[in-house]
Amino acid sequence: MQQYMYGLIGYPLTHSFSQRYFSEKFEKEGYADHSYINFPIRSIDELEQVLVRNPELRGFNVTIPYKEQVIPFLDEIDEEAFRIGAVNTVHISDKGGRPFLKGFNTDIYGFRKSLGDWLVSCNVTLPKKALVLGTGGASKAVVFALNQLNIIPHSVSRNKGDKVYKTYDELDASDMASHLLIINTSPLGMFPDTATFPDIPYQFLSKDHLLYDLVYNPVQTSFMRKGEEKGAKGHNGERMLYFQAEKAWEIWQDQQ
Repeated sequence: MQQYMYGLIGYPLTHSFSQRYFSEKFEKEGYADHSYINFPIRSIDELEQVLVRNPELRGFNVTIPYKEQVIPFLDEIDEEAFRIGAVNTVHISDKGGRPFLKGFNTDIYGFRKSLGDWLVSCNVTLPKKALVLGTGGASKAVVFALNQLNIIPHSVSRNKGDKVYKTYDELDASDMASHLLIINTSPLGMFPDTATFPDIPYQFLSKDHLLYDLVYNPVQTSFMRKGEEKGAKGHNGERMLYFQAEKAWEIWQDQQ
C-alpha cells in the first residue's frame, strides 16, 4: 500500500497540537495510509535531510522559527505567500525524480476566519486599528489579513525598525485607547514558558479591548489573563489552528 506522510517542521515542537489534530483527522476519516510526523529541526538546513530520509513525505506545515527561513528552499511559492514573505504550508510533488516544493500561507485564512467568528460572537464591529505584537513570520500573515479587513495594523516590537510603529516601552495610554484590538503573534506565553507575556501597559486596558493571542497552548495565556483582569475579552489561537490546518489539507489534496 502506498503511504502518504505529512508533517511539521519547527523548533521546539512541544507546544504544537498539529500532529494530534491530523492524526485524529486521518483516523476519523479513514485515511489508514496517511500519517503526520513532527520534525523538530534545530536548523532550517536540516530540512534537506528530512526530505532525503522521508521520500514518502507529501507535504508539511511550518512553524516557529522557520516561516520565513524556509522560502529559499522552495521551488515555487504561491502569490499570496510571496507577497507577505512567510510560508506555513508546503506541498511536495515529484518532478524529474526529485522533490518539488511549493509554499503557501494558510495562516491568513485561519486568522481572518477565526477573528471574524470571534468578533461576531462578541457582538462587536470591526475595530479601526490594531496593535500587532511581534514581527516574525506569523505577524506578516496577521498584518496581511488585517489589511484585507480594512483594519489598520500597527506593529510593536522590542526594537525599532522601518515597519515598527513603536517599541513596547513606548506604548502609552493614548496608544492603548486608540487600538482596541491587540494581537500577540510572538511565542511569549507558549508552553512550557507559560509565565511570560508581551510587555505592554496592561493598566490602560478596559472592557472595550479585545486581546487575541495566536498561542493556543495553554488555553489561557498570561497575556489573555492579564487583559481579562482589566475587563478585556480574550481569545486564543486554537480556532485559527483548526482553520489553517483544514486549508492546508485542502491544498495538499488539490495539489495531489
